[in-house]
Amino acid sequence: MINKQTSYFIIIIIIITAISCLEAVAWRTVGYRGSHSNFQEEVFSGMKVQILSALQDNYMYLIVDEATKEAAIVDPVEPDKVLSAVQKAGVRLTSVLTTHHHWDHAGGNTNLVKQAPSALEVYGGDDRIGALTRKVKHGDKFNVGQLSIKCLATPCHTSGHICYFVESPGHPPAVFTGDTLFIAGCGRFFEGTPDQMYQALVETLGHLPNDTKVFCGHEYTVANLKFAQHVEPTNEDIKKKMAWAEGKRAHRQPTVPSTIGEEKLYNPFMRVTEKSVQEHAKISDPIKTMGFIRREKDDFRA
Repeated sequence: MINKQTSYFIIIIIIITAISCLEAVAWRTVGYRGSHSNFQEEVFSGMKVQILSALQDNYMYLIVDEATKEAAIVDPVEPDKVLSAVQKAGVRLTSVLTTHHHWDHAGGNTNLVKQAPSALEVYGGDDRIGALTRKVKHGDKFNVGQLSIKCLATPCHTSGHICYFVESPGHPPAVFTGDTLFIAGCGRFFEGTPDQMYQALVETLGHLPNDTKVFCGHEYTVANLKFAQHVEPTNEDIKKKMAWAEGKRAHRQPTVPSTIGEEKLYNPFMRVTEKSVQEHAKISDPIKTMGFIRREKDDFRA
């Protein structure tokens, strides 16, 4: 016969096990604060990108010029985490690259500027961005150390959205896309139109070199690929990417970066000129197809 003390012990074990299972389900499905993604670095010749998870499913990126140890941070919504990464890396933070004004991207700017040991240049394309010191427009260029950064205006998710294209001799370029381009997806059209997102994805980002590394603002890859399979159920590239992404997330690893070339194979929003995507929408016009699949994605439940 089980005594009262043993019964309490069994109940505690059951509760702990249940909580652990719920946490596992949470981070696998929507991302769970504290178990979002493990730390990861992408090392190029002359440039290093540290992938820093933030909030529930956001990504911040510490871009380091290896030659000068000068660094920039993309969308530093958690300033303490950023400053800790800067200190551990032994680099000099000089710039903040803000993709857009939404709080989960720009909300940490003011506190970061206050806490940083030296003055920061805060870039962005929208006056609504906190602590903004340098408003940029399409085609503007500047340097972080020896890294060349070009601003790409991609209005739609927000009217002032900027993507940052980073080049340096000896390594593939990289683009930091915020909430315009996700892996296998794109952002909602909060302040823009299908025509603008078509211009952003197909004409602007789609014309970057295919080997350009894509670093996006959120970990939405598995959910986006489920929608991509809905649009193109026979697309083998989507199936392969899904298997890969699910394996990554099972070990809490980020699915970033992808490349522009890869996105053209499985991202339905970059494939609106493809017959298979247009047939799904029953529309032959790529811009109208863009609008159709975005509306469908807004209401999509896997």
